[in-house]
Amino acid sequence: MVTDVTQELAAFLRSRRERLDPQDLGLPARRQRRTPGLRREEVAELAGVSVDYVVRLEQARGLRPSADVVEALAGALRLNTDERAYLFGLTRQRPRGEDKAATEADPSLAGLVADLAPRPAMVMNHRFDLLAWNSEMVKVLVDFDTLPPSRRNAIWLCLLHPEIRERYVDRDRTVRDGVAHLRSAWAAHPEDQVLAGLIAECVTGDDEFARLWAAGDVRLNGRGDKVMRHPRAGRIALRFETLTSLQDPGQLLVIFRAADAGSQAAMDRLS
Repeated sequence: MVTDVTQELAAFLRSRRERLDPQDLGLPARRQRRTPGLRREEVAELAGVSVDYVVRLEQARGLRPSADVVEALAGALRLNTDERAYLFGLTRQRPRGEDKAATEADPSLAGLVADLAPRPAMVMNHRFDLLAWNSEMVKVLVDFDTLPPSRRNAIWLCLLHPEIRERYVDRDRTVRDGVAHLRSAWAAHPEDQVLAGLIAECVTGDDEFARLWAAGDVRLNGRGDKVMRHPRAGRIALRFETLTSLQDPGQLLVIFRAADAGSQAAMDRLS
């Protein structure tokens, strides 16, 4: 049975209000509580909205709360992380703070990257900053530890690194895809000033990037092929797959594998 979203929002808010103990929230004890949990007036006070607004939400009267109101209701109702995400989903709003990029890989993902050897693998955030990688990834591209943290970025390496940018056999397609991916990331995180700074650097630092950025193409391709001319191993054709963690959706796991026997032999030589 398909549930109406407005009705589900109303039922969800009522159920979370009724499960709360007023004393746990430091509210004064009141006599003659005929229903469990908080009163609507108390939720309204905690969230900083009118009582009538809470009433209309719980009566499924077609309101669509703003992101600020949703955040306030989530706090007033003491929602956990999953419940908060569910409330934002019901209201078709984006949580505040989503534009904050992870700066460290989750330990479980970092461990998985190491376990994936001998396949090259890495973890990125939504800016394409590299958060974790294994030694095979270093052998294919570069020793990331030798780069400043601001340069450990897959898009910057692909487009602007003086050596790596020339390794791609089909450089035109690689650049087009990189620009389109970056535009998609920017649209999803428009308030991320670091990401905006990366885009500005690429626009001013590369005429080809500036031209393609102006074209407005968007693409999110989680799998594909890259063919490289490696200075030590020769030609390497790689297939990649990008996976998103349910627990940490802002962290992307990218896994590479050889696309053919010759490329596998080249990878073996690197290892």
